[in-house]
Amino acid sequence: MTDGLTDTERAILAFEAEWRRHAGAKEEAIRAELNMTPARYYQLLGRLIDQAAALEYDPMLVKRLRRLRDRRDATRLARASGTPS
Repeated sequence: MTDGLTDTERAILAFEAEWRRHAGAKEEAIRAELNMTPARYYQLLGRLIDQAAALEYDPMLVKRLRRLRDRRDATRLARASGTPS
């Protein structure tokens, strides 16, 4: 495939899009399905959603994940500065 993503990156995006369909906790599913720790998964996912190739591969998912991240960041910033979010 010539989308600019590695097999691992495509697997991470596919997992994130479908993880709710897995039985059990997300962290357990990450270990079982992707053979990596949840910390590593989230580290890679955070970098991945900033890549243009990921946006082209699954624009709806990547845009949703970016919005969620931006909302969390804004909430953290508001808490740290003492202003309501």
